[in-house]
Amino acid sequence: MGSLDLLLDGFASALSAQNLLFALIGVLLGTLVGVLPGIGPAMTVALLLPITFTVPPAAALIMFAGIYYGGMYGGSTTSILLNTPGESASVVTALEGNKMAKAGKGAQALATAALGSFVAGTIGTLLLSLVAVPVATWATSLTSADYFALTALAFCTVAAMLGNSPLRGVASLSVGLYLGLVGIDKITGQSRFAMGVDELNRGIPVVIAAVGLFAVGESIYVASRLRHGPVNVIPVGTTWGLPKADLKRSWKPWLRGTFIGFPIGAVPAGGADVTTFLSYAAEKKLAGKDNEFGRGAIEGVAGPEAANNAAAAGVLVPLLTLGLPTSATAAVMLAAFTSYGIQPGPLLFDTKPELVWALIASLYLGNVLLLVLNLPLAGIWVKLLRIPRPYLYGGILLCASLGAFASSQSAAGLIVLVVIGALGFAMRRYGWPVAPAVLGLILGPVAEENLRKALQISQGDASALLSSTFSKVMFALALLAVIVPLILRARGRRS
Repeated sequence: MGSLDLLLDGFASALSAQNLLFALIGVLLGTLVGVLPGIGPAMTVALLLPITFTVPPAAALIMFAGIYYGGMYGGSTTSILLNTPGESASVVTALEGNKMAKAGKGAQALATAALGSFVAGTIGTLLLSLVAVPVATWATSLTSADYFALTALAFCTVAAMLGNSPLRGVASLSVGLYLGLVGIDKITGQSRFAMGVDELNRGIPVVIAAVGLFAVGESIYVASRLRHGPVNVIPVGTTWGLPKADLKRSWKPWLRGTFIGFPIGAVPAGGADVTTFLSYAAEKKLAGKDNEFGRGAIEGVAGPEAANNAAAAGVLVPLLTLGLPTSATAAVMLAAFTSYGIQPGPLLFDTKPELVWALIASLYLGNVLLLVLNLPLAGIWVKLLRIPRPYLYGGILLCASLGAFASSQSAAGLIVLVVIGALGFAMRRYGWPVAPAVLGLILGPVAEENLRKALQISQGDASALLSSTFSKVMFALALLAVIVPLILRARGRRS
């Protein structure tokens, strides 16, 4: 069967009553967590990971993808109306969007953000449909040494790009690698880092670790810095739509943002945060001298929001075809795959085609649902900002505890959750990014397995790790990912 036939089968599966319901729940939750500052899609997916024990794989992954896309949509609402990005990728939107809202153009800003997200998300999903199979086919030719080089690149780029310091990123990655090695060594049968605790010999459950680092650690950190006093939200008029003049100014930034966001989101050093800044810089440069940037330029909202959502589709390319997450949410989604015993990678399109294509088809449907939800209902979403924060974060901690107990069926799961949650809070408190730790926890065992296989095949010859041109390029890029940020920061301090 060709890709088109498989995609049509995917639509048939995605349009089933169960999967369509989970898609709707996903986009609703995604928009909700995008609107509420401090709660992102990564944290929400981590919080909901325990449902993988009872919900079918397609339904759960469709819901998680809906949360991911919805979070990108919803983050623009608080950026524009509150000048407080609900998602880190929406920081750039606040620069011009909030100024538009203060000038009485909040409805136009929200409209161009929603329409731009729909256009970019749809085109990005189409590109995902076109490139996923060729990339997966190419990936089947990679050796164990090549895969180890790929994981090394993912480790270095994520550790270097996230957080205020590459050193802290590497330290966070090391924490995740350590957690991933706890338990019985599958090859030698020896206990590693279990400290005599029988429960740890089974390893640290990825679900509990992800919930602890994201949901518990993040909610405690945000709750410790609660906003005091009422939340001042800029009101929005009831008239919706985009005037022809604004539409004329928006459609080109939508397309430019899409083709900036998708390819950069697909590479390990990319992600939505990087693409939004690049799109904003491009629109500002193309606008020339006589522009409204700094005073509420609609191009400064349209371009970054499109780049943001296109990057979300791009992130799924390496996740599905190589098993490599390039964002925090993708890392938690990888944990969801492993909970089902499914390993994303080049063989996924052969072994689980019905699952992959149903997931891709659901992204098209999710974009339509999100447009319907966000264009006319932004005023309702804003009312969610009135929820008292103690109730909100108290509920999150309760759900995290119930999920950890349900997944482990013992008090040991709660103890692990508390310890890792405290670790996550300490990491956030001292500026250590959490995403590299989750990446190390999930990909650490994969990297170790491929390293051992490569060394066994070469009978211990380490030079075999650099035997192919591909692995040499990957290691060179990994080295650059560590060195370049250090050089740029050193130059910035000197200047």
